[in-house]
Amino acid sequence: MKGRIYSVTGAASGIGQAVVLRLAELGARGIAISDVNLEGLGKTKKLCEASEVQIECTRVDVSNPDQVDRWIADTVSVFGRLDGAANVAGIAAGDGDTTCQTIKKEEWDRTISINLNGIMHSMRAQLPHLPRPGGAIVNVSSTSGLRGFPYSAAYSTSKFGVIGLSASAAGEFGKEGIRINALLPGPIDTPLLRERASSGGFDADVTSEATCLGRMGKPAEVAKVLCFLLSDDASFVTGGMSHANMRTIGFLRI
Repeated sequence: MKGRIYSVTGAASGIGQAVVLRLAELGARGIAISDVNLEGLGKTKKLCEASEVQIECTRVDVSNPDQVDRWIADTVSVFGRLDGAANVAGIAAGDGDTTCQTIKKEEWDRTISINLNGIMHSMRAQLPHLPRPGGAIVNVSSTSGLRGFPYSAAYSTSKFGVIGLSASAAGEFGKEGIRINALLPGPIDTPLLRERASSGGFDADVTSEATCLGRMGKPAEVAKVLCFLLSDDASFVTGGMSHANMRTIGFLRI
């Protein structure tokens, strides 16, 4: 990854921030980072001060395709190229009691527009600039994208969609040498997860115990897997799903 240029969405905290730190550690020359939280982006950039990487921060709402297009165009203008992308931005909606019957249209639309449409907007902007062969994209889904959770229909639906979108795009661009994979973290100790747990969306302790290791993961652990998928070491990996190995918990309300 040394000397390469990457874009990372959702980089103000959690997994996105950890990915930026890992890319900097691995020798990336430049990273364009985006989020709706400019203060958080500033903190991420500050954490990279010890490295020689050039960080460019931009406030971007990934549900807005025009903002995404401008951001990626500016990225290529500043750095002269784009080698890979980590599309991490996402939200978790619901209060733990919302069902398919009671969810508000605005809440459903917002979740889909950010978690699923946001990745589509990002890939559409990134793909024209990636090297052929050699370009790579990793889209963050969730283990919730493998099974539907009660009271989380919008979130699970969006994450199912990310898997299908990533696999479809991998088939479309594989012959050009571009790799596209979906990453499915389980319970990871991030601000997003803590916010979801505090709202009653699930029980963090039960969710942690459901993993084979019996604990939550750390953002840095996810970032190492994501950066592997972006790297040349994963040169024959595309259209895949890398996910946390969780025990089968069926429709337990968590």
